Amino acid sequence: MVTNEQKEIILQVLVENLDLPQSAYEKAKKRYEDLGAWFDRDDSQLKGNNVHIFPQGSFLLGTAIRPLNREEEYDLDLACKLRNGVSKVTHTQKFVKDLVGNELELYRKARGIQEDLVSKHRCWRLEYQDDISFHLDIVPAIPADEMKKSMLFESMNKLGESQKIAKSASDTAISITDDRDPNFTNLSEDWNISNPEGYGVWFANRMKTSEERILLEKAQVDRVPEYKIKTPLQRCVQMLKRHRDIMFSDDESKPISIIITTLAARAYNGETDIFTALNNILEKMPKMLNPIFPRVPNPVNPEEDFADRWAMAEYEYLKLEQNFFLWLRQAQIDFHNITSSNDAKFISESFSKKFSVKVKNDELEKKLGTIRLDGISSPTIKEHNIQEPIKPWKDSF
Repeated sequence: MVTNEQKEIILQVLVENLDLPQSAYEKAKKRYEDLGAWFDRDDSQLKGNNVHIFPQGSFLLGTAIRPLNREEEYDLDLACKLRNGVSKVTHTQKFVKDLVGNELELYRKARGIQEDLVSKHRCWRLEYQDDISFHLDIVPAIPADEMKKSMLFESMNKLGESQKIAKSASDTAISITDDRDPNFTNLSEDWNISNPEGYGVWFANRMKTSEERILLEKAQVDRVPEYKIKTPLQRCVQMLKRHRDIMFSDDESKPISIIITTLAARAYNGETDIFTALNNILEKMPKMLNPIFPRVPNPVNPEEDFADRWAMAEYEYLKLEQNFFLWLRQAQIDFHNITSSNDAKFISESFSKKFSVKVKNDELEKKLGTIRLDGISSPTIKEHNIQEPIKPWKDSF
């Protein structure tokens, strides 16, 4: 019989082996702080633009996970917001992107970075390698105009978000550069909108217990960096992302992280332990999907659908929606299996196969408080595997 305490220990051991070391987060912080200092130096072309460099994605949310092998780089997504001196009326997207790119090229040479600066559609990519290798994707941006912020606030408020969270989130919206935009080289007020900081505000609120959410509505509370908190929600997102990565490898048909993160955050109900939180999230995630567009609305821009590709004809061959449900069902089975046994050998083998995590049997036995007798094995759970996910190359011919 597996106790609830043992189930919690199993998941804690798993996620501790997935989590980034504190040193990686601190190194990432030093990376973008150094970049910010460079942009603000006396002879910088951006000196008068009041630049704000900040992380987005998993590093912002505290849900980053270790690369599958030591040779892989850490992904560090950054936004570079020019808060003064640039507007849609006076400058083009191309001007803003080139301005940031010029400074990044000077930074690359000054820091002795060997790899060339690479221009992507929305960002610049910088390969930063020393004791910890990062590739930095830096998105040039300017603050969104007040009308757009007001529209975002109203949309969030209409969907039931509190006024405090809606205001905090909508105030951080940004307009970003994208060389696929027909007006990339022309003056235009129609830039793509993004809001990584606003999503971070929303996610941080979802991490709280019900009592803490009520407190946040009544008082100003200083935020602690998300990567230092480690709530059950963050832990669940980390485990779900790694399970997805192993099940699909590098297939472009795999469920994307923003969908997993958003649905998990919506399903999370302030549980205080990982096991209960994970069970509830896996059960409730399908109920968080809308039956019609937008299927998975961006919580800080509800008109944007994170699952828009599910219905696009050009992505039909990837079977994205079908693969999401195949993955979810397999995750339900696999997490049930590893928490239904206290056999250290079975658990460690499951960790290795399903999560690419290596844990010694004796270490698990010690943590679980179980000692196997010679020649006697604890009962194991019969493993179930759902059929292989639909691969792009397995589409009908």
